[in-house]
Amino acid sequence: MFINVPSREVAVFAEADIVVVGGGPAGIAAAVGAARHGAEVILLERWPSVGGQATNALVNIWHTSDRTKQVIHGLVQEVIERAGMAMQRLANYPNRPETHEFEPGAMRIVFHRLLKDAGVRTICNIAAIESIIEDDRIRGVLVDTKIGRKAVLGKIFIDATGDGDIAANAGVPFAYGRDIDGKVQGMTMMFRLCGLNPQKICANPKEADRVLALMKDLRKDGQFPPFMDFAANSYLHGPRPHIVSYNMCPVAGNPLDEEDLTRVSVQAREQVQQYVELWRREMPGFEHSEIEQTGFSLGIRESRRIIGFKTLDRQMVVNAAKQPDAIGHGFWMVDIHDPDGSGYTTWCDRGEDSMPPVGDSYHIPLGMCLNKQIANLAVVGRCASSTHEGLASVRVQTHCMVMGQGAGTAAALALESDVNMTSVDISCLQSRLIADNVYLHDIPKRSDKFNKQVRKKMLPQLSTA
Repeated sequence: MFINVPSREVAVFAEADIVVVGGGPAGIAAAVGAARHGAEVILLERWPSVGGQATNALVNIWHTSDRTKQVIHGLVQEVIERAGMAMQRLANYPNRPETHEFEPGAMRIVFHRLLKDAGVRTICNIAAIESIIEDDRIRGVLVDTKIGRKAVLGKIFIDATGDGDIAANAGVPFAYGRDIDGKVQGMTMMFRLCGLNPQKICANPKEADRVLALMKDLRKDGQFPPFMDFAANSYLHGPRPHIVSYNMCPVAGNPLDEEDLTRVSVQAREQVQQYVELWRREMPGFEHSEIEQTGFSLGIRESRRIIGFKTLDRQMVVNAAKQPDAIGHGFWMVDIHDPDGSGYTTWCDRGEDSMPPVGDSYHIPLGMCLNKQIANLAVVGRCASSTHEGLASVRVQTHCMVMGQGAGTAAALALESDVNMTSVDISCLQSRLIADNVYLHDIPKRSDKFNKQVRKKMLPQLSTA
């Protein structure tokens, strides 16, 4: 069934050179990167605070190392330094990709201050619901406010929504899910406990083994919900001394279906309650445990993947492929969480065939952030162009921030040079990123190759000054 909505004038709510939609780590990095290079920037965020999964879903671990050295710097390193005591470097740094943990609540303040200091106009509690297209370019986005529908206008738009909402609404094609059945990676409800007795927990390793075996037996008999085995084992054998975000509660569903997302969010919180009730009864040290907090949102790993000029795939990841249009480095493994919600993840296997060699990394290319349809639109974060397997590596927050800083800087350079983002001077862009402390090494020669390829594909659409 359809209804006709009468046409009407919509007031302009705000206008800027660059409009970034989505205030997660990718959007924050894009907005700051653009603003620091002279652009007037507006950041729109649908939730009450910025930070995305890092703050609202309690996903509090960062990856910066190729297992021998830190290879992600730039805005990621600046945030680490700004966070102070709210950010802790792990003891085995840099021997594992996972290098830092942080306090999500404090990171809200760190991110907001970073945006404020860069001069970004940040507006939370506002959702962009439609892209306004004129002559194959985005003219603006419609937003719903407390006083009605308004328009936000800009010259360049950066989609950092995670789900590729702006790009999809503008008609940019996208992929969804894995090839065999179209299912996306499983989601996780992060949670925190209080009232634990860490000393007592650590003093009872045999009880921890017994409780884990009990959980598995009950799960097998259908009397207990799914959980991530290795994570549950870690928590039962003793929490670390600082605050822990428990990463063990899987669910599966469609993150683009609001009703289904509601269902699995409720399911996940019920599963957390079941875990804790059993631990109170069975595990020494958990007798007085309580659920202090669950994520405001599920940790969503995958939905739309926009089709761009370049598509990051598994082979590019594991072979540490280098790109002439590199804007940074990535190194995380092909970490796929079971789309059926069992809790299994390829992280458990840690096979060397699922990640770049020790001490090496792949390039994150600008081409995965740009598309053939809309010349003034970039897409950053987990909705950028990748395969199901490629996304499983590049989706982590630090890699998304690499994309954001690179695309945001490219957008500012495009404005400065009065060209489309597809025509920016890649060598100039890379020089600016390096000057901004971004780690960029082993760039192949002929860095203008990307520009030539893109110009050929875009020739009918380009209106380069």
